Amino acid sequence: MAAEQDMSLDVNHRDPGFLANPFPTFKRLRDEDPVHWSQNLRGWVLTRYDDVREVLVGDDMSSDRMTPFFKRVTGEERNKIQSLIHYLGKWAVFKDPPEHTHLRNLMNQPFTPRIVEKMRLSIEDLVTGMIDRVSETGRMDIITDLAYPLPATVMMDLLGVPRSELDQIKRWSDDIALFIGSAQSAEDKYAKAEAATHDMAGYFRSMIEERRKSPQDDLTTGMLEAGDDGDKLSEDELISNCILLLFAGHETTTNLMGNGMLALMKHRDQMELLNRQPDLVTSAIEELLRYDGPSGSQVRIVARDVEMGGKKLNEGERIFAFVNSGNRDDRRFSNPDAVDITRKRNRHLTFGQGIHFCLGAPLARLESQIAIREMSKRLKDVHLAIPEQDLKFMDSVVLRGVKALPVEFDAT
Repeated sequence: MAAEQDMSLDVNHRDPGFLANPFPTFKRLRDEDPVHWSQNLRGWVLTRYDDVREVLVGDDMSSDRMTPFFKRVTGEERNKIQSLIHYLGKWAVFKDPPEHTHLRNLMNQPFTPRIVEKMRLSIEDLVTGMIDRVSETGRMDIITDLAYPLPATVMMDLLGVPRSELDQIKRWSDDIALFIGSAQSAEDKYAKAEAATHDMAGYFRSMIEERRKSPQDDLTTGMLEAGDDGDKLSEDELISNCILLLFAGHETTTNLMGNGMLALMKHRDQMELLNRQPDLVTSAIEELLRYDGPSGSQVRIVARDVEMGGKKLNEGERIFAFVNSGNRDDRRFSNPDAVDITRKRNRHLTFGQGIHFCLGAPLARLESQIAIREMSKRLKDVHLAIPEQDLKFMDSVVLRGVKALPVEFDAT
């Protein structure tokens, strides 16, 4: 059992103030207790860049945080989450080799740089249309009007899901996020996530049956047909990872756009610099990913007893590797609490490291570059429409983003 720790340093993940601005707590932890046993999270909290990176690339840690959780659930409660067990347990992000290698290789085959690049014109058209719809009003909710529908629509197009299903996809994804994000305050989060997973699995099962009969030029057909020396995705693996791509393919990008625009509104000089030099958009997105990215932490399970930072981490204990703390570590980045869209050698941790590096990172980068470039250019004098303290952040230490981002700007 882990030793007692200084509770004044602990991560209070139920505190809205912490969720809104965890960075002062992270700085104290980096300086005073970088390998910290959290009584609140019932796991280890890592906050320094080098420690977080070591956990993400090392083989002393397991990505399979679902199996231990599901094993603890027994009897009638287990019967209530059968879809979560069956489908989320097959997500590539929750697998270690060799299962992860099998899934990732087959998912990589159709998810090529070519398929991402061919979405560029569609993304530009979507962004233009979304901004056009609000340009004369002088008001918008960046999340509702652009940051959510853009990446969700793009991933639906890639998978071959009709755009008419957008509202239903959002309901399913919001309910799954309650479970994946370890929400603390949501009622019936397991029941909601179970129902959403069951319904989404049924949707994709029907869609896959249609693709067997009539293949299409989409990612679902590509994964269905992918194979390597007889190795193929089973139908349940395909269903599970279609759910993963649709969920993860928009959730993090939505938060990246929201957090990124919020950061630029708070650092007007950087938004003005981007407007003067739009070719800086590539480095700007990397800086926004570093400064306040869409991932709070990545969760791992200690696979074997290991020592870190003078502490013994026991097999089976959970680790919360806070990437957004590592990205603010002054041992790695100069002036880390400032936004500098010209920052060089910006090796942030936001998309992960090693074998679990985010499959959709090129797509998320492309979407965000186009969206943030256009919003910063076309939404003149954009600013928050509510006091900053009234923003509501997601109830999660895994996912990081605002639930809504209402802004005002000069109407055209």
